[in-house]
Amino acid sequence: MRLDKFLKVSRIIKRRTVAKEVADKGRILVNNRPAKSSTDVKVGDEMTIQFGNKTLVIRIEKIVDTTKKDEAKEMYTIVSETAIERDPE
Repeated sequence: MRLDKFLKVSRIIKRRTVAKEVADKGRILVNNRPAKSSTDVKVGDEMTIQFGNKTLVIRIEKIVDTTKKDEAKEMYTIVSETAIERDPE
């Protein structure tokens, strides 16, 4: 499954266009390699996502084409979540 579609279906990022934008800016790593929105992801991949003011590291547990909101969290496991400190200007 494409990276941008996985992020939308799993509801990590709400819109596919936003997921594509984040990926194409180089803010997503799949298995510690920079990933574009068209990168194929599979079960077991570890993904590092930087968006907003946090960094999220997840492991893909399952891939489905469509899912209900309640079941979306079963698609991944959060490995770590850290807030990014911004310097006050």
